Amino acid sequence: MKTSDLDPELYVRWFRNSAPYINAHRGRTFVVAFSGAALQDGDFPDIIHDLALLSSLGVRLVLVPGARPQVEARLRERGAELRYVNGLRITDDAALACVKEAVGAVRLEIEALFTMGLANSPMAGARLRLASGNLVTARPLGVRDGVDYQHTGEVRRVDAEGIRARLDDGDMVLLSPLGCSRTGEVFNLAGDEVALEAARALRADKLIFLQEGESVCDDQGQRVGEMTLSQVRALLNAPPRCLTKETGRLLERALRACSSGVHRVHLLDRHRDGALLLELFTRDGVGTLVTPERFETQRRATPEDVPGIVALLEPLERDGTLVSRPRDLLETDIDHFIVVERDGSIIACSALYPIPGSTTGELAGFAVHPDYRGGGRGDALLAQVEADARAEGLDRLYVLTTRTAHWFQERGFQPAAPEDLPEARRRAYDQNRASRVFVKSLVG
Repeated sequence: MKTSDLDPELYVRWFRNSAPYINAHRGRTFVVAFSGAALQDGDFPDIIHDLALLSSLGVRLVLVPGARPQVEARLRERGAELRYVNGLRITDDAALACVKEAVGAVRLEIEALFTMGLANSPMAGARLRLASGNLVTARPLGVRDGVDYQHTGEVRRVDAEGIRARLDDGDMVLLSPLGCSRTGEVFNLAGDEVALEAARALRADKLIFLQEGESVCDDQGQRVGEMTLSQVRALLNAPPRCLTKETGRLLERALRACSSGVHRVHLLDRHRDGALLLELFTRDGVGTLVTPERFETQRRATPEDVPGIVALLEPLERDGTLVSRPRDLLETDIDHFIVVERDGSIIACSALYPIPGSTTGELAGFAVHPDYRGGGRGDALLAQVEADARAEGLDRLYVLTTRTAHWFQERGFQPAAPEDLPEARRRAYDQNRASRVFVKSLVG
């Protein structure tokens, strides 16, 4: 699709909505891992363009490519034997020569793609530098269960200080699936293991796996958007289900990463065009996010939440669903509010106002963002408001509404008249709005 074919209003709306994420990601460190198969895909330059865009927006990038298909192709060309035990390649002398050759070719190909600067291309004007070197120290896997893995190794240490120095200079860092030992030997490493250890050593803000298949799906085949560590553990310990070996392995990596200081791990289908951008610059993303804590929380509001509450309430105030509340009044009343926060954005809120001179309260400012209705958030908000009301010794809860009467009636609210309101609230009733009054008993 040509840029001229895009709806300008949709483009502007998307760009504005992405602004908070652009600001949030600037100066952050992301480790991005992708397979050797990705490099063989004709669409791989698009991934390079997206990585270049991230770099231009101030994201500090550490890239970790794999090279398995490139290695296997060279082994086949030479008639060498392909041997795997427990999912690990046994790297003999012939295989190590192929690994070195393949990894070198992969590095040069990636460097060439980042050097591109043709006019009228996404890389036009880009001045991107890739840094690499002896940043990963390895050690041999050795003999395990009677199997000598020879030149196959594991990560011993990642030079976090050296990587940070290159990132501070504005470079992107490229880590190969090879490592050298203190004795000068070279070992074949798993790319996703290198990415994990790099993210742990750097305390990276994000570890991103561009995987070959879809991210995590539930039993109905629907994408699972986010998971906590306890959910990942439960999934990995559950009976076998439609979870590919790759996804299971990457979830194990995610578990280890988040348990040791990495803030977030993303699993993305690298075949989806723009997956990186859609994941990082939209609220819900397109992959599976693993976090140490809940991605979405319900909590008491703070003064810092006022702009988010204003943005949530304003559309409902404009169309008459809610009564208008000036910002200074919201700031004064912020202690009455609870909010649902999702990835730094307020997506739902509600307030409880005890009515003076009575044992009743008013439910007000009740709103759920249109994109998140139908997910039980309104019920959770209402349950919290009712719990708070009981804790304050209130026995009834009033709500005034113009358009959501049925929703409240389905949750136990009964019709009432303005005259039934406590005197303090009755005096403030707006006859022009003609809001319908409902009441719910909190006793029993």
